[in-house]
Amino acid sequence: MRPIILKGEKVSLGVILREDIPKIWEWNNDREVTKTLADPSDVSTLEEWMKWYENLTTKKLTKRAFAILNEEGKIVGTVIVSRIDFRNGTAEIGYFLGKEHWNRGYGSEAVELTLKYCFRYMNLRKVFARTYENNAASIRILEKNGFKLVGKLRKHAWTPDGYVDILLYDIMKEEWKDAADSDR
Repeated sequence: MRPIILKGEKVSLGVILREDIPKIWEWNNDREVTKTLADPSDVSTLEEWMKWYENLTTKKLTKRAFAILNEEGKIVGTVIVSRIDFRNGTAEIGYFLGKEHWNRGYGSEAVELTLKYCFRYMNLRKVFARTYENNAASIRILEKNGFKLVGKLRKHAWTPDGYVDILLYDIMKEEWKDAADSDR
């Protein structure tokens, strides 16, 4: 049985289980999924992903990883809260969905739940994200959740589409749409 951390209407955030790793590994080797991720040229082995999973428990101070689960409780992607800095109250989020789950609103709701986790339960004051300029879906997800474009690194990353800008987004706790309802 998988512990659920936060539940939404379409998706929930749950603990990543060992049995999820083959699917996550498959998605991370799909060129269409990875073309807008940190290193679209990366090819990884299942053993590398098993080691990643094993290392999750040793990185709790700087990283939290969640399975994004659909209405049936099946994994559809992941969201990671990384670069956690409790002293300064900041963290970065990153996420992806398997392509068979695109365009269903799962990403937007997963980011919404992640912000709730960051602001209510981790007591962070700011969350930031990076995305490539050619990742229109991620830009929509961030902006729908109240993130503001705060900068860009021009022609900074290589993708199959050529060199692209990395767009930098952030949101402050007081800008978060649920800030008035939060149990601070």
